[in-house]
Amino acid sequence: MQSQSLIKVETVEKKFYLDSETVHALKNVSFSIPQRSFSIIYGPSGSGKSTMLNTLVGLEPPTSGKVIIDGQDLYALSPDKRANFRARTLGMVYQTNYWVNSLSVLDNVCMPLYLSGYSRRQAGLIAMESLETVGMQDYAKKRPTVLSGGQQQRVSMARAIIANPDLIVADEPTGNLDTKNGDMIMNLLSDLNHKMRKTIILVTHNLEYLSLSSHRVQIRDGVATEDDGNFGLSAEEKQERIKRLHAGLSKQAGAAHGEGPTIAELSNQLAQAASNGDSDTHKPSEHLAPLQNKSLDALTKKKKGRS
Repeated sequence: MQSQSLIKVETVEKKFYLDSETVHALKNVSFSIPQRSFSIIYGPSGSGKSTMLNTLVGLEPPTSGKVIIDGQDLYALSPDKRANFRARTLGMVYQTNYWVNSLSVLDNVCMPLYLSGYSRRQAGLIAMESLETVGMQDYAKKRPTVLSGGQQQRVSMARAIIANPDLIVADEPTGNLDTKNGDMIMNLLSDLNHKMRKTIILVTHNLEYLSLSSHRVQIRDGVATEDDGNFGLSAEEKQERIKRLHAGLSKQAGAAHGEGPTIAELSNQLAQAASNGDSDTHKPSEHLAPLQNKSLDALTKKKKGRS
């Protein structure tokens, strides 16, 4: 059964006019993002990924065409209404984090709720839940700038999910991280997709992560090519392999201690298994230690209770 689309991009064109030169950044781009999918938008530097991302999230109006999110034509809204729609609908994780340096980690995570009219007390309670989800509750009173790169990205994830959006967009979130911290961020994205049923859009040029996706869009020279990432497998086989892979990723904490394979290695195992037709190659390593996901489950239950 085909998944319902959360996002539809329809014949989008984007041109930039620089003096006498016209740069055609996006060329008749059309694709969809299935609801609750783990979608990856990828391509080399200069391919149009950043322009596509900014257009997709409401920051860069297209020259022509439409972006429809959850039935709403994004650019039919006024700038103020579009900003409000973005705040309700999606959470963003950037490669480079943007903090209010004078505020604590907790207040930075609270910021989207402050802007939505929550009291300091209400926002603080929800922010602590989000920080617990990513294992950063013990750093709530610290300044974000004293944290490591991996810790800052986890705090950024907490801020992205605080308003409980249906869509999480991550722009090269592992680009400035080492392998260990990059794997932790990918594991969090995987759990948000599978445990909290969020739609994930990961923008990356790192091909190691492609086999973690259920859906992919390649951008090259401003042209988009869409596929379901099945590696030649049937949809049922692909879903079974993704299910087993993520069962291994949910035990990924061992990689944070330098034990067992990384997510990139697991990803390569899946891709190799798919190309070889080997049903056992992709199975998760027995050396991966369990990840404590209690906080994820608790957050899901608490937020359902408030809705």
